[in-house]
Amino acid sequence: MVAIGHAVIPTERLNHIRLVTGAWMLCVLLLAACVKPLEFPPLGDPLPVSAKLDMAPPIKDLTIRYSDSCGQLQEIPLGDRLQEAVREGLRRTFNTTVDDSAGDTAIPDYVIHVDLVDSSFDLNKEALYDRAPAVLHLNAIARIHDRKGALLRQTDIKIDRQERLRLEQLSKNCNYLIDPFIRDTVIDFATRVSLNARQAVTGQETASSTELSPIPVGSVGASSASPSQALRFKAMLLDENSNLILEGGEHVRVRVDIINAGTRVIESASASLTGTPIVIEQFPATTLPIPPLQPGQTKSIEFIATLPPTKQAQQAAIHVTVAESGGAQAPSQTLSLAIQPAGTGQDDVNQIPAPAPGFHQPQTYLVSIGVGAYRDPKLTLRRFAATDAETVAAYFQSLGGVPPSNVRLLHNQKALRADIHEALYGWLPQHAAKDAVVIVYFSGQAMVTPSGDILLTLYDGNAGDSTRLYPLTDLESAFARLKTKQIIFLFDGMVSRRL
Repeated sequence: MVAIGHAVIPTERLNHIRLVTGAWMLCVLLLAACVKPLEFPPLGDPLPVSAKLDMAPPIKDLTIRYSDSCGQLQEIPLGDRLQEAVREGLRRTFNTTVDDSAGDTAIPDYVIHVDLVDSSFDLNKEALYDRAPAVLHLNAIARIHDRKGALLRQTDIKIDRQERLRLEQLSKNCNYLIDPFIRDTVIDFATRVSLNARQAVTGQETASSTELSPIPVGSVGASSASPSQALRFKAMLLDENSNLILEGGEHVRVRVDIINAGTRVIESASASLTGTPIVIEQFPATTLPIPPLQPGQTKSIEFIATLPPTKQAQQAAIHVTVAESGGAQAPSQTLSLAIQPAGTGQDDVNQIPAPAPGFHQPQTYLVSIGVGAYRDPKLTLRRFAATDAETVAAYFQSLGGVPPSNVRLLHNQKALRADIHEALYGWLPQHAAKDAVVIVYFSGQAMVTPSGDILLTLYDGNAGDSTRLYPLTDLESAFARLKTKQIIFLFDGMVSRRL
């Protein structure tokens, strides 16, 4: 897979187009309904005041870099992920959030400033085990000011997250499954910032009721939190191969993220597991101590076990309880699971799932193109390209809620230049209105000219004649004519430099 975006479609000329490459399954994830939301622990009822986030440039621009197992440099825009998570945390903490980037000029009741002190990321690829230990360190300062500029609270936000990263199950096994690790880190960071903002607002005493929206008596706040309200947690069940199918003999982890939402230090607490005996008996320990928690601090612990072998599917449940030694206990959580016989977890992506009930995207349009056969015998066949285009179209209709009338499928002999031209210049402009989302998927291969131009290979393409190929600049021209809300181009295939 080769990223082909910026060299072909300059963002300054066509900034409403998002160009994405990768495995075709990414297309399903790009739909809003299929994107996994950030799962925050309980943050309390939103406070009836407004707030604005001010992230300093060093943290907004933060990027972590590492070399994968094949020696290729990888970059992750951690600053963007942190800013997105903190904004979401503040939206859950305050009734109203002010966003300068959206042209919002309202004066907020509170401003949350976040500055970076230092950061580091280490990935030990020389580990003797099948997973590489990763350590991500973040040290920041959160300052909460009222609308007069008075400093209400200043807190160090320190994150030290460690985890063993598994290689992706792809043909080259180069990169690591790092996204869940990053997601948990940014949620942890955002949770601490949001809880500190809540404590600053509910605990400050100098605010004038004529200038700030009043906070009703009985609203959730740090100063009035009972012991059971102060101790909060989120439990997650993680399987070894991350396919969400639990099989007999597979290693699983029960991860518990605990948060101190109160104002006092929680010195002694523990997390415990109960539930279906055949599962609970596999855990070496069913109770683990929780390190001391400062106000607003988060800690994570994990229970690890191997699921028992089974010859038929079994239902089970794990009940997670977190309690202080003095008796205060957070509401328990239950993790339901189904254990399948080993070997039944192989994904069959060609098995189209049942349609998502009640979910419709009448303003989404898809042009799915798959070219794997060619007139020119010198071109390498792409055996499954046409099938991939059909499968992508089926997934968008079943899980994405796209009506069949909004899908145009073109493959092999039916994906000539004239066919693509008609779909992009004729069919789409006639149907896609200004609120529409247009998705163009291409499965096949492309070639690169010495000048860097990228050309898609169609059924009647020729490896030695660039005039018989389809330039991505033609796609740019077609996209520029569309007056839609968003355009997404997905490329799934290989790129060669034979021209």
